[in-house]
Amino acid sequence: MLTSVTSGWQTPVSEEHRVLIVEDEFLIALDVADTVEAMGLKVAGLANGRNPALALAQSADIALVDVNLADGKTGPSIGRELAEKYGVAVIFMTANPEEIEAGSYGPLGVLTKPVMPHVIEQTIGYILAGRTGGHAELPRELRVLQSAH
Repeated sequence: MLTSVTSGWQTPVSEEHRVLIVEDEFLIALDVADTVEAMGLKVAGLANGRNPALALAQSADIALVDVNLADGKTGPSIGRELAEKYGVAVIFMTANPEEIEAGSYGPLGVLTKPVMPHVIEQTIGYILAGRTGGHAELPRELRVLQSAH
């Protein structure tokens, strides 16, 4: 299980950022949601497959997407569609990082499960810094698929 985030992350006051969690293991999804909320961000929703994820796409700025979901290995195609069609910053979180092609168009990167809360926090901070013109260090656990800046 993940533990609480304790680093005191602060989001920019002028923006509300929403994170979609696409994960079919409910307890993992809840732990990730707790981490996101502890950062002061909003959870756009939890989805366990393609249809629920795409139904929530317009309400998300960032998505954390597993590869193997309730409807099969749909994570990569979901991630591409979220990025390309909806402009969502996508990070894959998977125990099978080799299933994500380097150079995939759309998604920003891959985190290998299990992912600790501080890594989720650093990764989201990196994405937000890129979107707001700020600077954040690239988390060493994040394998970047394309430039986030």
